[in-house]
Amino acid sequence: MVEQASHALNRAFVVDDALPILRATPGVLYAWLSELPEWWIIANEGPETWSPFDIVGHLIHGERTDWLPRLELLLAHGESVPFTPFDRFAQFRESRGKSLSELLATFAQLRRANVARLESLQLQTADLERRGLHPELGPVTLGQLLATWVAHDLSHLGQIARVMGRQYTTAVGPWMEYLPMLRARL
Repeated sequence: MVEQASHALNRAFVVDDALPILRATPGVLYAWLSELPEWWIIANEGPETWSPFDIVGHLIHGERTDWLPRLELLLAHGESVPFTPFDRFAQFRESRGKSLSELLATFAQLRRANVARLESLQLQTADLERRGLHPELGPVTLGQLLATWVAHDLSHLGQIARVMGRQYTTAVGPWMEYLPMLRARL
């Protein structure tokens, strides 16, 4: 039985609670995007916004250069060596000439390997308090890094939903009143 949801927005991070989200994201993206006409995949919200294709490329870049590399740097060096800055726009260069099916397969493979590596570390609650150094944010904990990985996935799934939903902003007519996602400002 599912318990009534709490409205608290300050849940402590627990690795075992995060793993199902991290494992599920590639499958969610595949189920959602793999059979769509190309126009859905390349649709965006206007200049300097991202399409679902761009977002998948961004997630791939994060798997390669952000989450596990930062985790391992933090474990090895603590705050003495700052994280490498993350290029939030690398996907535009790295995804060029690739198909969405290639990107989805690459993301799934990288995520499987990263989750397996995370599980192999057998992190304990005390490990989550270990600190590293973010180049812009300053000191951060391992728990914050891992919680951000999960929230980052969910944020980009929400972004894909918003980008796709907004393609029908005009087509929904008066139902726009019931669709706050279509009315929200960017």
